[in-house]
Amino acid sequence: MVVESDGLLDESSLVAAPLPQEAVRVRLDKPRKDDLADLVFLANNKTVAANLATMPHPFSVQDGRAMIAKANLNPSNAALFAIRLKSTGRLIGVARYANVEMGGPVHVGYWLGEPFWGQGLATEAVHSLVDHAFTYNDIEELQGSCRVTNPASRRVLIKSGFQFRDQSMIRSVGAGGSVPIERYTLERTVWKSLKGWGQGR
Repeated sequence: MVVESDGLLDESSLVAAPLPQEAVRVRLDKPRKDDLADLVFLANNKTVAANLATMPHPFSVQDGRAMIAKANLNPSNAALFAIRLKSTGRLIGVARYANVEMGGPVHVGYWLGEPFWGQGLATEAVHSLVDHAFTYNDIEELQGSCRVTNPASRRVLIKSGFQFRDQSMIRSVGAGGSVPIERYTLERTVWKSLKGWGQGR
């Protein structure tokens, strides 16, 4: 949850993967201009920003427009999605995967607006995000991380099949400095096994 790509990614991509990605209660698809008010309202939260690497606080209308524009880029091995409630179609958060560094590992990142915490929605969204990443890209391993003080995000990663790798430090714009994180990995072979066994999905 902490790590998400900030820079403009390589635009020389393959054709974008099919959308939307459906789960039981949520759907992942591209954020739209009419999502701007919900996006800014939910993202302009110090607690959300402090658990991410690059989200500023306060989160402005301009930040929201930039995020929506970035979602329309189609870099290889990367995607940015709105997380929506299927029942209403409203944006409740954002999920993405991308290289943090050019040629480096592909990281997953996600956040939900605070009113939607504690309902298992992030786990559904991350399951769909992981499925999309491995199904439509040539990725052998995904990485994810969370602040050591964020047990809810840790549970999301573990329920999504990620395995603990190590601890590290990362700079968080929203937290105003470096914060300790736990890093997790999920290999394609493990994901395939989990899908086949029906475990953790």
